[in-house]
Amino acid sequence: MKTSIRRATQSAAALTLGALALSACSAPPAENSSKEAGKNYTGCIVSDAGGFDDQSFNQSSYSGLQRAEKDLGITMKKAESKAKADFTPNLQQMMTAKCNLTITVGYLLSDATKAAAAKNPSAHFAIVDDNQIKADNVKPIIYDTAQAAFLAGYTAAAQSKTGKVGTYGGINIPTVTIFMDGFADGVKYYNEQKGKNVQVLGWDKAKQTGTFTNSFDIVQEGTKATNNLIDAGADVIMPVAGPLAQGTGDAALAANKGGKDVSVIWVDSDGVETAPKYKSVILTSVVKKMDKAVEDVIKADLDGKFSNEPYVGTLENAGTDIAPFHEFDSKVSDETKKEIEQVRKDIIAGKIKVESKASPKS
Repeated sequence: MKTSIRRATQSAAALTLGALALSACSAPPAENSSKEAGKNYTGCIVSDAGGFDDQSFNQSSYSGLQRAEKDLGITMKKAESKAKADFTPNLQQMMTAKCNLTITVGYLLSDATKAAAAKNPSAHFAIVDDNQIKADNVKPIIYDTAQAAFLAGYTAAAQSKTGKVGTYGGINIPTVTIFMDGFADGVKYYNEQKGKNVQVLGWDKAKQTGTFTNSFDIVQEGTKATNNLIDAGADVIMPVAGPLAQGTGDAALAANKGGKDVSVIWVDSDGVETAPKYKSVILTSVVKKMDKAVEDVIKADLDGKFSNEPYVGTLENAGTDIAPFHEFDSKVSDETKKEIEQVRKDIIAGKIKVESKASPKS
């Protein structure tokens, strides 16, 4: 009798274990389910003339698509533009590839994206750094970078030894001048708080005039603009010109070898991570989290939640910020760090109003 009971118990246990094993086999992880859904989805990207290795906004946006390929299991296609004339054919190439969502990178792609969206109403698009297109199938990915640039301007003023800091742009367009506005206001706020008179070279916010290279792809123009600012006395310089920041980095390295003490504020991505060659001169970076935004937009589309409502990166949602000081961490005083953190809190709380004509309108 006891033997029968024991055998029955063992059989029941075996059945239970078998059921658990089958249950485990039939319940794949959520990540696998997501990747399964992504098998029939194609995410695409078209760069501007800076290309995907610009160590700036094209590269960061492309990184987001690569992350989506890895995390969501989607198919990825890309088209790199070498000139403005490539925009339309590259977008047509993506439409021929039956892309579910196509990311276009940069304000300069606005017209081509608008035209492609009108011709392909069933396809979805997202454009980085532009909010001009009003269409049901186009989602803007934009940033109020004036907020983070304000922090960078305050930092630059606090670190300057010459009492002069500088900035220059690639092309005079809103997604460039928004950085320059915030930077200038950050310096102004520092002066007001500290009773100082740090000057901003290369940009006059009131007049909306300043130094521009009229290029995003001729690195030597960045070197030239930077050398002019250094010669005028600037010792902290923020280029807002995509790949031309490499020219600024080269000029700063050369100046420092010659006995000067020049540092750089990178933009779009954390320059220490994307351009480590210049890490010894990068004070901080004004970062736009484009990689995360791109992946988030693709995931929402994959989940059937696409909308044309703009994604707006701010200090509050961490869509934009300044990067860590990295190799400059010991050179930035604890006092300055505390002040920067307070300024960040005050901007988020609305106590400090950061205003630019180019800021996204909510």
